[in-house]
Amino acid sequence: MIGRTLFFYFFRRNLVMVGQFLLGIMVMSYLVDFVEFSRRTSSLDGYSTPLALLASLLRVPSILQMAIPFVILFAAMATLTSLNRRYELVVTRAAGVSAWQFLAPLCAVAILVGAIGATGFNALAAFALDKSQSIEAMFSGASSARSTTSTVPWLRQRTAEGVTIIGAASTAERGRLLSDAVFIRIGLDGKIVDRVDARQALLEDGNWHLTEAVTYKAGEAPVPAPTMEIESTLDPLFIEEQFVIPELIPFHELPRKIAAARSFGLSADAFSMQFHSLLALPALLAAMTLIAATVSMRFARMGQSLTIILGGVVAGFLLYVVSVLVKAFGSAGFVPPVAAAWFPVLVAAFIGVTFLLYKEDG
Repeated sequence: MIGRTLFFYFFRRNLVMVGQFLLGIMVMSYLVDFVEFSRRTSSLDGYSTPLALLASLLRVPSILQMAIPFVILFAAMATLTSLNRRYELVVTRAAGVSAWQFLAPLCAVAILVGAIGATGFNALAAFALDKSQSIEAMFSGASSARSTTSTVPWLRQRTAEGVTIIGAASTAERGRLLSDAVFIRIGLDGKIVDRVDARQALLEDGNWHLTEAVTYKAGEAPVPAPTMEIESTLDPLFIEEQFVIPELIPFHELPRKIAAARSFGLSADAFSMQFHSLLALPALLAAMTLIAATVSMRFARMGQSLTIILGGVVAGFLLYVVSVLVKAFGSAGFVPPVAAAWFPVLVAAFIGVTFLLYKEDG
């Protein structure tokens, strides 16, 4: 049985390695994102370097969240390789500690990181990403602000004056802020009354507050206006359900969003998929640790074979690709979200456990 001191020694070694990988990825992703963001927006009105730095910084948590499976994989491989090179695993095995026992601290780190990532860190990433998109929406031009959805849906509302069709090039603040918004107003007789284009439209107090609006009517010259208001009869929660992506919703709010989407008669598969993916994250990271163990535990006098290490990296990458593909199927409703979230976890766990059962006698 592994002792408490040895358990926490392995636990600390792996936790420090995870922190080092997270720090490296954070710095690298921040620099790359800032360069790309500046390339896209530096020529637009309203651009400033401090705002670009802030927007890139706010996107870092969401990037780290996507990279967590690879961080756990590489950290576990690096920890086991380091322990092997210093003969610490050899001594541990000689003392009668089985692979299952000295892998327990590494799996504990993975589960801890997964639990934090799925709860507290996920809420931080969702909040930061939403604020980042709000900063992008401040820059003029649809190309500067990436939509919260790949295709922004058109909305239809009915008022006492007729029907209003609402569209936008991009959204932010969970659908409350529209960039390059379009409002097409249709009268009670079914004829188009006018079209209003605005650089931005913000939903507040039951009205759309338009900025830099231009009204177009058939046979008349365009009428610009610095500000303008258009009545909204849509439920703000309904607008949020239509525009927001699951990544912008914290873990603890997802059950409410799923119930709200179903109450409006909308598909909740994307939100349900996100919820179950976060729920399965600790188990997925533990499975990644087992995958790392399959290629990093064998003692080699001259160090681990590069081919074996590369095989572990490829296996982890394939597992991640499979999880992304299955998540896409689950979000689209082709596969039940529960099955889509847990299938990659079970596959990885079976591979790791099977290898360890085959190689280990303890």
